[in-house]
Amino acid sequence: MNDIALRARRAASIVVAALALTMLASAPSHAAAKIQRLVSPGGIEAWFVQDATVPLIAMEYAFSGGSSQDPIDKPGTGNMVAGLLDEGAGDLDSKTYHERLDRRAIELSFAATRDYFRGSLRMLKDNKDEAFDLLQLALTSARFDAADIERIRAQVISGLRRETTNPSSLASRKFLEVAFGDHPYGRSSYGTLDSLPDINVSDMKAYVGRILARDTLRISVVGDIDADALGKLLDKTFGGLPAKASLTPIPEIQAAKPPQRAFVPLDVPQTVVTFGGPGIRRHDPNFMAGYVVNHILGGGSSSRLYKEVREKRGLAYSIYESLLWMERSALFIGNTGTRADRAGETVDAVEKEIRRMGEDGPTQKELDEAKSYLKGSQMLALDTSSKLASALLQYQLDKLPIDYIEKRNALVDAVTLDDARKAAQTLWGKGLLTVIVGRAPQAAAQPAVATPPLPKAN
Repeated sequence: MNDIALRARRAASIVVAALALTMLASAPSHAAAKIQRLVSPGGIEAWFVQDATVPLIAMEYAFSGGSSQDPIDKPGTGNMVAGLLDEGAGDLDSKTYHERLDRRAIELSFAATRDYFRGSLRMLKDNKDEAFDLLQLALTSARFDAADIERIRAQVISGLRRETTNPSSLASRKFLEVAFGDHPYGRSSYGTLDSLPDINVSDMKAYVGRILARDTLRISVVGDIDADALGKLLDKTFGGLPAKASLTPIPEIQAAKPPQRAFVPLDVPQTVVTFGGPGIRRHDPNFMAGYVVNHILGGGSSSRLYKEVREKRGLAYSIYESLLWMERSALFIGNTGTRADRAGETVDAVEKEIRRMGEDGPTQKELDEAKSYLKGSQMLALDTSSKLASALLQYQLDKLPIDYIEKRNALVDAVTLDDARKAAQTLWGKGLLTVIVGRAPQAAAQPAVATPPLPKAN
């Protein structure tokens, strides 16, 4: 079979497998209250919900580290590792490894976020042994074959080159630079066009050796499996990893003090505006109040920003704003896009509305409606095994109690109008960090010049 036909067959297999798992996963999970703290015979801990609604198992897990542990001169190392762990392991080359995944409808993926190296595994119950075997191979004996490294490297470089003409990507990257400077949080998790060519197999193996260890491992599992069987699989999969990670200490950092504004010139018809500032850490006593009042300001089509910027003024198709918390810092961050000749008006409208919220806070009616929505939407956000597994992992990473799901609505209810106003003042009383990507004001009324094609990746 030629390469094109083989890739077509593999693509078709992936689609069929994904559809099968999606259909099964769409059945609601009603077991959110039955969360167990499971400890395997080998001492590996997991939060576990046994749910036989469908014959599916979903596992989410994470190791501390992520892209903040990339070598300072080689950002993107963790992302390269994430792209290569499933490209062959042990005596299975990339083609054979993926054929085994596809044949059993196993979904396996990895990602390097700022603070964590995360993984996801989904499978049908009958395929659990092979699924965990393939994951164990990837974590402990990834091949990092030269051809696969260059293929993944070319894909990442191609994506980075596309980002050089993508205003949203440029705005997000510049915003993090403004907010965090030369701190690891100020660097892109994907690396740069300069750093990617220099990342070699030794860098990636060293990253794996430092990061993938049992002492920082957090696991959540939801699905049709009993505790004894799961404990044995966890030991078999993760038990061979090093006992302790070797992490570089990452300093605490407060995002840059607003107000600040940066402009990135790009000759495109639509200007993108990213805005934000210092946020609220997850364990701050005011976090829940900030979370609720943030929904009022920027959470969806009923938010103040949406009504003011889109509905009243017609300046943008969409606008959002949300809280972002990390291990060493926190932000609030928002984004919108508008016509180049209305960029100034849009920025002024955003700044005015955020300043008004910081000065006056929400109304009692807004607070009551936001609390009702946030309480009612919780279980809708946990209606599949995969969603519940992801949430349980995040609660562990946020160091929340195992019964947080049961307590959350009471915490929302406890937010008073005074709490919300204080949180609004803390978040939005000092102005904004604003990044504008687009055409210079004097050129905004002129037709955009076509951007020349980018060079192809080597």
